[in-house]
Amino acid sequence: MISLDILKELSQKSNSKIIMLVMDGLGGLPRLLGGLTELETASCPNLDTLAGNSVTGMVDPIAKGIPPGSGPAHLALFGYDPIRNQIGRGVLAALGIGFNLQAADVAARINFATIDNKGNVTDRRAGRLATEKNQELCQILDKIHIPGVKTFVRTVKEHRAMVVFRGSGLSGDLMDSDPQKTGVSPLSVVPHTDSPEAKNTAKLANRFIEECKKVLSHEEKGNMVLLRGFAQYHPLPSMGDIYKLKAAAIATYPMYRGVARLVGMEILECGESIADEFEALARNFSSYDFFYLHIKKTDSYGEDGDFDQKVHIIEQVDSFIPQMMGLNPDVVIVTGDHSTPAVLTSHSWHPNPILLYSRWCRPDKVKVFSESECIHGGLGRFLAKEIMPLALANSLRLNKFGA
Repeated sequence: MISLDILKELSQKSNSKIIMLVMDGLGGLPRLLGGLTELETASCPNLDTLAGNSVTGMVDPIAKGIPPGSGPAHLALFGYDPIRNQIGRGVLAALGIGFNLQAADVAARINFATIDNKGNVTDRRAGRLATEKNQELCQILDKIHIPGVKTFVRTVKEHRAMVVFRGSGLSGDLMDSDPQKTGVSPLSVVPHTDSPEAKNTAKLANRFIEECKKVLSHEEKGNMVLLRGFAQYHPLPSMGDIYKLKAAAIATYPMYRGVARLVGMEILECGESIADEFEALARNFSSYDFFYLHIKKTDSYGEDGDFDQKVHIIEQVDSFIPQMMGLNPDVVIVTGDHSTPAVLTSHSWHPNPILLYSRWCRPDKVKVFSESECIHGGLGRFLAKEIMPLALANSLRLNKFGA
């Protein structure tokens, strides 16, 4: 793949506009062998029409056979190598709520959980604690003082929060304290490596957990914290710096706002519905060059195993395609970050269908936007990190390479 350094040299400013519409977990599988996937089941006349005027293909988020996490899958969509730039969920959670991370901060996600009088986990999500209660508990935990480090505790949503450790000699190479099951006690945080920094940070994290346990002991629900996704913050070069794009993100869920902020996108305000997201796109269309529009519920229903609701969300998105195309974007990309087949109830290794529309693309013979059709498309099967050079080329934003 061409390097970001070369893309930075080749990229040029332009008035062209790019929309990247990401239906999270888009790719699927049939309920029964020989049947149709969620996308193939959905009635998508508008996406099918768009596919007929586009070039299509199939995209692997990381590599063939590798089920991706949402963070690396999105970094790849934005043109960053997800292997070289591994970003932990703690950092994404902090950035997602707008926390002002400093270089070398260590962040972790918090799950408020419930333990019994024996110290065993009875509910890893504390009954999906209300966000208002979460805020109340975070205000208490934010007052905890650990010698040798400054801690910041902030609410994310429902039972999810985050903690940032700030100080010298820290490391994000730590294992989670979440045992990922009930009926057992939380794990101690242990270092991934033998480095003095990792050992020291593990001690600080365990001390923080113990202090949290003390101050939460009177709570019926949420009397314990489980720490996950430790990561140290190292800023990445921005999309504006590399691609000469003024980029904006439209996403309802903090984690996706976090990964967008990590690569220098401005986060646009919008409501919670799909209609709200497309309205935000229209409202801000004149102000930015690149729009990342994220649809979460395709993934949520896939993870819930709800095939029919995932179909319904895809159809909902399809209904807004004419509104989106009415804005006259120069380049449109429609794809997913990864596949989440409802029959698997999890992220999978299957490639995602993709369409790329522009005045300058070479439309192929694909007339239906689906896995079984896009596999025959003109783009073939390729890596997600190669999407951005195609988007830039089709928006006439790349200069010639070499003499």
